[in-house]
Amino acid sequence: MNEAVAQTSVSAGTSNWKQWFTIAFLVYLLLVAVGMIGSGFKLAAGPQAKELFEFASNPITALVIGVLATALIQSSSTVTSIIVGLVAGGMPVEIAIPMVMGANIGTTVTNTIVSLGMVKQGDDFRRAFAAATIHDFFNVLSVVIFLPLEVMFGFLERVGAYLAQLMVGGESMSVKGFNFIKPIVKPPLNLLKESLGTIGFSDLIVGIVLIVLGITFIFFVITAIGKILKVIMVGKAKDLLHNAVGRGPVLGISSGTLITVLVQSSSTTTSLIVPLAGSGVFSLRQVYPFTLGANIGTTITALLAATAVTGVNAIFALQIALIHLLYNLIGVIVIYGVPLLRDIPVKAAETLSVLAQKNKLYVAGYMLLVFVIIPLLLIGTSEYLF
Repeated sequence: MNEAVAQTSVSAGTSNWKQWFTIAFLVYLLLVAVGMIGSGFKLAAGPQAKELFEFASNPITALVIGVLATALIQSSSTVTSIIVGLVAGGMPVEIAIPMVMGANIGTTVTNTIVSLGMVKQGDDFRRAFAAATIHDFFNVLSVVIFLPLEVMFGFLERVGAYLAQLMVGGESMSVKGFNFIKPIVKPPLNLLKESLGTIGFSDLIVGIVLIVLGITFIFFVITAIGKILKVIMVGKAKDLLHNAVGRGPVLGISSGTLITVLVQSSSTTTSLIVPLAGSGVFSLRQVYPFTLGANIGTTITALLAATAVTGVNAIFALQIALIHLLYNLIGVIVIYGVPLLRDIPVKAAETLSVLAQKNKLYVAGYMLLVFVIIPLLLIGTSEYLF
């Protein structure tokens, strides 16, 4: 009897390890898939995306450009680093500020795509879609509150200038050796791009293929992760994750910040938490602080990049990087710190996810509204306001 129990226990342990190795491999594939989408957008629209910045003539247009450029490039860290470079090249800081605000919104497209991997799974999809869109609603609410205040009073610009004056003259820091995700994701991406290139495809076609393959991979990976997590996320494993993410807002924000600093991509961080939310491992209110931490963590790349800028505009490059950090910190403190404001993204995400579960057209309508229709309306309206 005891031998049979022991054999069963060993067998269960071996099976458990195999499942965890499978999860690790699937997470790696998810990272590669997210990288494929980002690389695809850079190849297909990268140069054109950078040209978008030239049209920033007022705060509203600058905000929209930040949204669209980040949605295309799929990396707020990349966009804000570009903005730092543009400010170093002479772009006014007051125009750059709405751009970094827009970058926060544009980076959330990936989350929504990841949540669609559970589109046929009913309640799992509802939870995953809510976890993805709560990031959107928080960032939109933050812009609604702070952009008008910044236009009227310029408080972020003033505080950023003061802090930059204190810090100017510091030594340059490089982020090249800091990112441990890029080296393990880059080889398969390079191999795929080279393989497609040898066939004779243009950068545009290669980019489109990478985007399609990336989205397909995400659907496959998220479905597989969701099924396995339901089996293995019990007992100590579940407790371990809850200790990191699910034990109150402070630990949740800290975990999200730390992981995003390590991987240098809020899209990657929040994309990894979406399937966990969809599988019921974390509730929406547990995921919420984690995504706020991702917002804070994503500012590190531009901040470190700004310290490497030299010349007469170096202080302004540092200023806009500090403003991005300040904006995300203040947004978390004000919105999450005030109960009335804190619940707005939660209620909005829950409502939209229920509608999306009933009718998938709400998903398409939502993405068109946030990333196409509203930006176009804002651009049209800005001509009369400024």
